[in-house]
Amino acid sequence: MKKETVALLLAGGVGSRLNILVGHRAKPAIVFGGIYRIIDFTLSTIATCGIDIVGVLTQYKPLSLMEHIDHGRPWDLFGRTRLVEILPPKTGGESYDWYKGTADAVYQNIGFIEDYSPDTVLIVSGDHIYNMDYQKVIAHHQATNADVTVCLVKVPITQAHLFGLATLGRKSRIRAWVEKPPIPKSDLASMGVYVFKSDILKKALRSAGPRKGTDFAKDILPALIRTKRVFGFVFKGYWRDVGTIEAYWSANMDMLSPDSGLDIRSWNIKTNNHAPGEIGDQPSAYVGARAHIHNSIVSRGCVINGTVEHSILSPGVHIAPGVKIVDSIIFHNTRIEDNCIVEKCVIDKNVIVEHSTHIGYGSYARNRRFPKHMTQGITIIGKRARIKKNLRIGKHCIIYPDMVVDENCRSGTTV
Repeated sequence: MKKETVALLLAGGVGSRLNILVGHRAKPAIVFGGIYRIIDFTLSTIATCGIDIVGVLTQYKPLSLMEHIDHGRPWDLFGRTRLVEILPPKTGGESYDWYKGTADAVYQNIGFIEDYSPDTVLIVSGDHIYNMDYQKVIAHHQATNADVTVCLVKVPITQAHLFGLATLGRKSRIRAWVEKPPIPKSDLASMGVYVFKSDILKKALRSAGPRKGTDFAKDILPALIRTKRVFGFVFKGYWRDVGTIEAYWSANMDMLSPDSGLDIRSWNIKTNNHAPGEIGDQPSAYVGARAHIHNSIVSRGCVINGTVEHSILSPGVHIAPGVKIVDSIIFHNTRIEDNCIVEKCVIDKNVIVEHSTHIGYGSYARNRRFPKHMTQGITIIGKRARIKKNLRIGKHCIIYPDMVVDENCRSGTTV
């Protein structure tokens, strides 16, 4: 079956900087904005742009991601001529069969590309929050007769060292490229979105092979910039890499700011509402007579009898009387009992916080086990944890999944 464009969605990264949020799931499967998953943004954008053949390259803890994608049905990417296909590593008995990087993942799935004989291949990441018209990128790619087009976005120069950076020359042709330099000389960062001429991509991957060409940014692009027509496409809309706890929290909070540029309604983001426990299984939210909700997102199935301020609650969250939730993200079916205070937390699914407990209390001391993962006072509570009554849990604390905490935790503690 001939297709003009095939999309490959990279969703196999470990995402270790997201700490315990990726303990039971792949990074693209993490809850975002109450009812969505991170991968919904990329899948919705692909579907909206009319690209209807998508390969999702998975590796790390893929089960929840596979259940969520559900063969592409929620995005109308299911049928005789439309599909989403999960592409795990072609593993045998050796460790080298696992995907070793972004380029190696695509290299192992050249056969999927060849099944559709596309003119262009769109390669995207499944762990960013944004909305863009890929057809405009493809049109730019064709107009410049590019062999490769790299989507770029301006970032603060103080954060540029975290990204692959491009320097553009005449007509937006990339004349220099450097991956995560300690002293950046450009603020044009790669979005992890590439458009390739199909034959150029296949030749580059086969030439590099699995030993030399494991990553696009480090291995494939530098070589192609020297020998082929590689152009940049500068995107001017909202884009966030949510690969850290703080970036993830900030992007969620952007949903509560009308000036942030993150507007899910106008972006037409779709999700799988009918998976078990998701919004499709929930009744309407209940807000008690003495509840107070300010600038927050409250999903179906929530029961609110306390105060919720500048926070995002997923389906089935219960907030008891006397509770105050501030600047927090709370996942599905978590229960906060009477007279608790929760400040600047990310709380995973099915957590129980017993009455009169204060989370997010105390100083800003760094987490002693993961000092680089959090600096802004955020505390993370893992899936199915139970925090006993009358406790004080500090800032920058990490409570692992399934833990029962029965004593106070000063800031920076890991349990």
